[in-house]
Amino acid sequence: MHAFLQSLSFSFSITGPIFAVLGLGVYLYRIGLINDNFVDVGSKLVFNVTLPALLFLSISQTHIADSANLELVAFGLIATLLAYLMLELLAALLVPKREDRGVVVQGGFRSNMGIIGLAYCVNAYGDAGLVAASLYLALVTILYNILAVITLNRSLNHRGGLSATFKGIVRNPLIISIVAALVVAGLELELPALLTHSGGYFSQMTLPLALLCTGASLDFRALRADLSSAMMSALCKLLFVPLLLVGAGIALGFRGLELGVLALMSSAPSAAASYIMVRAMGGNSALAANIIVLTTIGSLFTTSCLMMVLRSFALL
Repeated sequence: MHAFLQSLSFSFSITGPIFAVLGLGVYLYRIGLINDNFVDVGSKLVFNVTLPALLFLSISQTHIADSANLELVAFGLIATLLAYLMLELLAALLVPKREDRGVVVQGGFRSNMGIIGLAYCVNAYGDAGLVAASLYLALVTILYNILAVITLNRSLNHRGGLSATFKGIVRNPLIISIVAALVVAGLELELPALLTHSGGYFSQMTLPLALLCTGASLDFRALRADLSSAMMSALCKLLFVPLLLVGAGIALGFRGLELGVLALMSSAPSAAASYIMVRAMGGNSALAANIIVLTTIGSLFTTSCLMMVLRSFALL
């Protein structure tokens, strides 16, 4: 019983703070203390400034040779690709509207790793989790973007898009900051104190601001629409994909921090960027919004349960 309570306490120490700040974002938006303009500006600030600063500082000041786990990153890429292919098959069989299939598939495999997943890892493992998750996030995010364009183009009968995606990846502030940090870490350059201290102020803003904006942007009214396709995508994101990746990871021998990062990143909710991409490409944006709301709420509970089970079996 004592071991169970320890595992339960550990799991909620990861998701509890996330739930609290998300809930605060919902409340502050409801009472009008923050509004749509705050969410828009805050989200852009996180994406373009504070999150790149956080990733750059965490990676650049780390000995990559000692911290990088190329096996974990390679596994994440291969497992994500396999999960995507399985979701394509499921959507073809179970989603009647062809134009909705890409939305369901994207919502099922594309995690909000940059905000929720990263916050999970920091709560669980501190700086070590941040470094491991940052390297994982860098390459898997690129794959997410490519697969998202492919599945949406297929379901919406669009052509092209990959060249635009490539340009977007090259210009992505997160990718730029990670690549720059890898160069600095690889050359073992010492950054000026002014840069590290001022950058530290920005990086400390990242997770609280991002979570407040995420909570404020949750639209519960969107759940009034048809839920069948949204529920299918949410179940895949919250159960099928995490269990697939974690189960395969255990079979391949991942344990401790590596398994924890894999579990936390894969069990994060659907990425908010999926809504933006669906809307820009003329897809069913209401369905995308439903998936984000369901997975954001559900992830807090499924992630807690997953981490509790892994902790109970001494895999973490």
